[in-house]
Amino acid sequence: MSGFYLTALLTSFAPINRGSAGFLPSPRPPHDLDQIKVPKMNMSSRIAYTLATLFVSAPALAAPPTVFIPEGSANSVLMVQAETGKVLRRINDVEAVHGLAGAPGVPYLVAGSYSEIPREDVASLEKPSTVSADDHAAHHAPKAAPMGPPDAGISLLSILDAKSGDILRRIEVPGAVHHTAVSPDGRFAVATHPAGDGISVIDLATFGMTAFVPTGSMPNYAAFGTDPNLVYVSNTGNGTISEVDLSRGIVRRNFIAGDTPEHMAVSPETDRLFVADADAGQVLELSLSTGEKLRTFEIGGEIHGLGLSNDGATLFVAGRGEDKLASVALATGEVRTATLAPEPYHLTVIPGSDILYVSSRAEPVVWLNDTSSLQTRETVSVEGEGHQMVALP
Repeated sequence: MSGFYLTALLTSFAPINRGSAGFLPSPRPPHDLDQIKVPKMNMSSRIAYTLATLFVSAPALAAPPTVFIPEGSANSVLMVQAETGKVLRRINDVEAVHGLAGAPGVPYLVAGSYSEIPREDVASLEKPSTVSADDHAAHHAPKAAPMGPPDAGISLLSILDAKSGDILRRIEVPGAVHHTAVSPDGRFAVATHPAGDGISVIDLATFGMTAFVPTGSMPNYAAFGTDPNLVYVSNTGNGTISEVDLSRGIVRRNFIAGDTPEHMAVSPETDRLFVADADAGQVLELSLSTGEKLRTFEIGGEIHGLGLSNDGATLFVAGRGEDKLASVALATGEVRTATLAPEPYHLTVIPGSDILYVSSRAEPVVWLNDTSSLQTRETVSVEGEGHQMVALP
């Protein structure tokens, strides 16, 4: 209990000085209470009144973060309590879910399916139990000419409630979805389509697709910085990063980024973009302002997921090819590794915590690792395989 609250508690039990001999002046909390009118109370009432005041005045405890784990071939998303890995819920009927994205304060999660369905089968899809009849009817209403490559199949984005996990809406997009991203202000969502060489842009206010933007060969990952109108997309097939203006639906710039750029992490505070050059086993540090490559961090073996520590001082890397978890001290460039097997895959840092979630590509497990020692604290069993995880406060 803080010193202020303890002083206030003691004050409420002190005898009131009415000028009688033998009574000392009561201590005061560090602000003027002369204008506060407190009703006359006996001792038990005074205790109850004071405790009630303390509970009202004390700051509310924040709810622990929740981690959402896409389970890929299991067609589900697992919700767990971040600090312990305790299972909260399994969200079913999210087919071949690979990409999953959200943002703090945004009420939706966006899940992408890595499978396609024939266009003629879309109308016959069963309505999810948590989707309203009106929303289901709107989803199947006549639409304008489809965006994207004319030969693209149909895949579905699922819009989830970020608190309950309920499926709220389905959105048709052109082709299988690898990863998704949600803008910091909750206005846009994007989905990468490796087979279509571009991204879909979704307006989260209307749940409508507003554009298909060609970016480059085999777009893989998408990440936002501080500007909610700009998203960065890694094009694995031609070794570039595209900066996409979502309001205009255009590519503004392309950066050269190694040979096989995949996962990325953005540090808005330092104007840096970190890119996994997956097959080369390197992480590239680029300037967001200029696109210039500033440093290269040698990790070794095939690498996959990236994540930044809460203070932005450390970069974490999943070393899939050599069964290891790596950390890079960005101030010095020092790389540390710890064995983690088999095949560490996607990773996400838990906000406000010293825990890092890492999934395995080879086994149905997610590890909870310490961000300082890199050692495993707990494990969470999953169905299928863990893909693009999201941790929300």
